[in-house]
Amino acid sequence: MKRADTATRGLGYYGLQAAIAQCHAVAPAFAETDWEQILRLYDALESLAPSAVVRLNRAVALSMARGPEPALAVVDALAPELPGFRPLPAVRAELLQRVGRTDAAAAEFLAAAELPGNAAEAEALRRRAGALLSL
Repeated sequence: MKRADTATRGLGYYGLQAAIAQCHAVAPAFAETDWEQILRLYDALESLAPSAVVRLNRAVALSMARGPEPALAVVDALAPELPGFRPLPAVRAELLQRVGRTDAAAAEFLAAAELPGNAAEAEALRRRAGALLSL
């Protein structure tokens, strides 16, 4: 594997985003995605253009590379910076589900569904909550 400093050298904001997309595109299957490389790319993106949304996306990569627990701490810390941003409680719900906190996950999915966004997305979030509540 390449080190983060050499793997991202010379890439700007859009180059880093393209490199992240490439990691997803070239993975033969979801389970074979190089999440450590994606995490390094998000580290570089965060240093170049820090933002709460980049940190949220990095938390998703962190959860896939190293598990949901460390990512949940990052997501919880982002809450004050992203009020009303539907992806935040949706990501938090997914992480809570992965650590086995299904009631809390269902509540987060429902909370996310009530935030601004498209109707199809809201319905998908409600279905996720319903599936957890019926367990």
